[in-house]
Amino acid sequence: MSDFLDRFNSSVAPVLAFDTDIHAARAEGLWVYDFDGKRYADFACGTAVVNLGHNHPAVVEAAQRQLGKLTHAGCVFRYDSIVRAAERLRDITPDGIEMFGFANSGAESVEAGVKLAKYTTKRQGVIVFRGAFHGRTMGSVSYTTSNAKYRDGYHPILGSVWVAPFPHPYRWGMSEEDATQLALDELRRMFKHEVLPKTIAAFLIEPVQGEGGYYPAPAPFLERLRAIADEHGIMLVFDEVQTGFGRTAEWFAADHYHVNPDIIVLGKGIANGMPLSAYGASREIINAWPVGSHGTTYGGNPVACAAAVAGLEVIGGLLPHARELSAHAFERFKKLQIDHPTIGDVRGLGLMVGIELVRDRDTRDPDPDAMRFLSDFGLEHELIIISCGPDGNIIRFIPPLITSLAELDSAIDTIELGLEAYESRK
Repeated sequence: MSDFLDRFNSSVAPVLAFDTDIHAARAEGLWVYDFDGKRYADFACGTAVVNLGHNHPAVVEAAQRQLGKLTHAGCVFRYDSIVRAAERLRDITPDGIEMFGFANSGAESVEAGVKLAKYTTKRQGVIVFRGAFHGRTMGSVSYTTSNAKYRDGYHPILGSVWVAPFPHPYRWGMSEEDATQLALDELRRMFKHEVLPKTIAAFLIEPVQGEGGYYPAPAPFLERLRAIADEHGIMLVFDEVQTGFGRTAEWFAADHYHVNPDIIVLGKGIANGMPLSAYGASREIINAWPVGSHGTTYGGNPVACAAAVAGLEVIGGLLPHARELSAHAFERFKKLQIDHPTIGDVRGLGLMVGIELVRDRDTRDPDPDAMRFLSDFGLEHELIIISCGPDGNIIRFIPPLITSLAELDSAIDTIELGLEAYESRK
């Protein structure tokens, strides 16, 4: 093991931050195994990627079958699996999304979606929302505001990007209605004092903020944003990279809101661990993009597309189970919130659950120490949980859709024991 760590540290860029010190040897379903054979229930889900668990047999079989046929095309010739992937996405994405392009990562699909909005509107401005995470490439980090450290050292970032408030009712200490109104009022002030709507190509927004703290957008906020976009000819771009493919117990977070975007960007769970992402829009919008105005070498890789098609077939059958798991998880965490003052808030959608840990409920002072303690406690008890939020104080509870009710309860039991242990030290 020490030899492995030495080799790793001498050859892999240290800029990568790892959530655990686990040295994974293999993984299957819910479980990750280290080199000593110890197993861990993966409730990080590869950061919301392996929604079907690790190495799902349908995905593995489809990828292996495609490997024997064609592994790469590089926009030199067309192939079947990319067509099947696009057709399947058309079946499940919100109304009006008809055609798709493919990339490798969520950040790439975000950049493609914004490029599409800029090109088709002939405008250059983009409005993003404070607390969002849209990626860490030079383009996408210009839209990311979940943590200032992601921009540190990379200025100047892209110009013509404005940051508007996203409603954070708990953090602001107000009702959802008041937080929504405040955010909308600030957007109106932005249009009055900083930038005219006619210069804005897109509103880029996560329907549920991920890295920023697992904050679902209040429905009236998204509905009003849709109306403002329509009024001013602005494209509404939904970043569903983390919220897609059953993560919210529906295909997409948009399904909870009944608000349809003009452009949708996708990634993470799309191919259950294979590198793939996508962007989609109406036929009219996509066709306004001339041939050659965007491109990719590896995006839409034949093997990744085949894996995506297989995985999407499985996800569709698991959505009812995901809804059952979600209802049970929220019921249990709400009960824990009553008994444990360290839990300040429980929020999210589906199996995208955020549990905010605080030092004091009255002041809502974030408690990252509690998160670190629970993460370590979890690993001691064979459970992987990771954090989110700018203060690192929010449990990002993201079980695979294949998790059984008993496995879900076991994970929550471990968190409960960890809370008892942490609070007994105070």
